[in-house]
Amino acid sequence: MTIFEQVVNAQKQLEGVVAPTPLTQSLNLSDEFESNILLKREDLQIVRSYKIRGAYNKISTLTEAEKSKGIVCASAGNHAQGVAYSCNLLKIKGKIYMPKTTPKQKIKQVQLFGKSFVEIVLIGDTFDDANAKAAEDSKQNNITFVHPFDDIQVIAGQGTVGLEILESFKETIDYVFVPIGGGGLASGLSQVFQELSPKTKIIGVEPEGAPSMKTSIANGKNTALDSIDKFVDGAAVKQVGNLTFEICQKNLSDIILVPEGKVCTTILRLYNEEAMVVEPAGALTIAALDFYKDKIKGKNVVCVVSGSNNDIERTAEIKERSLLYEGLMHYFMIEFPQRPGSLKEFVNDILGPDDDITYFQFTKKNSREVGPAVVGLELKNKNDLVAIKNKMTYKGFEFKYLNEKQGLFTQLIG
Repeated sequence: MTIFEQVVNAQKQLEGVVAPTPLTQSLNLSDEFESNILLKREDLQIVRSYKIRGAYNKISTLTEAEKSKGIVCASAGNHAQGVAYSCNLLKIKGKIYMPKTTPKQKIKQVQLFGKSFVEIVLIGDTFDDANAKAAEDSKQNNITFVHPFDDIQVIAGQGTVGLEILESFKETIDYVFVPIGGGGLASGLSQVFQELSPKTKIIGVEPEGAPSMKTSIANGKNTALDSIDKFVDGAAVKQVGNLTFEICQKNLSDIILVPEGKVCTTILRLYNEEAMVVEPAGALTIAALDFYKDKIKGKNVVCVVSGSNNDIERTAEIKERSLLYEGLMHYFMIEFPQRPGSLKEFVNDILGPDDDITYFQFTKKNSREVGPAVVGLELKNKNDLVAIKNKMTYKGFEFKYLNEKQGLFTQLIG
């Protein structure tokens, strides 16, 4: 069977298990971009991401002999929840390897969805550690390994998102923005549009710090990245799948890289304006619209909102990254004179009425005339930065601007 035919079969397989998610217009985004922006709300799935589609389709199509042995997988998040829920529904034993660094909230959710049918094994510090152990277990014990993306049945399951979009909207769809991690969703969805709506442009979206698919397509071969920024954890992989690479290379019209800070700004905006709680990977496609605003004007545009498994403990980091990206948060190492009143002088003479000190770290050393302090400033207007630097120089405050010194910034701020 062709991939498209397998997607159609997967949709039948998922009936009664995966509820079709809504395709809703965003009035705010439509007004801003002068187009018809439609959001495919996969964040509303029972496991709060599209991953249930591929996981259930893969596991449900195993032979009875394969099912009796159980399955194994590796994941730090959404795939684990999809697999766990599928194991529970199908009454199949599953072993899920997760990094020891996985937040407790995610581990709890996996156990909640899988109940007594899943065993969670915490191992290593990274997904790669967990994945290696899961693959080893699969080989040694002849148990089916349920890959998060590089599997034709998983791709077919994810592709049902594309079928639902076309069933929900009967007019011409000009663009579909789809997030890319390993490429399973982009592969299945793009294959559906190739078959049913070939003139629609499929735009893949990756985090700037993990451009594995864009790099691979540029190189003409599946390429592993040496390192990645793991912040957009649902879409940050060092290497895409071989199957997904081949499909995306043929089907995608373009791939956009979105800075992680831009993703954070979008998360906060969606919460404030749309009452939507999305994870970083779930915000990718909406964050990408700014980079295509001239092309999508007057068009029908679909953004796949892939998931909402966001840990509330990340909120402070999300706000920080957003402010840094927007040019409103700035860190300095400032040499303060070690005399009474120097900090008061800094506040009165350097800062504007709307500027705020959000971080201050200083230890007095009696043997020196000056002492370094790490200071974080949140500005109301990003254009005020130049004036603050000029005033510090004029007033004799020596300083290093840490935002531009990434190594030092990471050591001092984190």
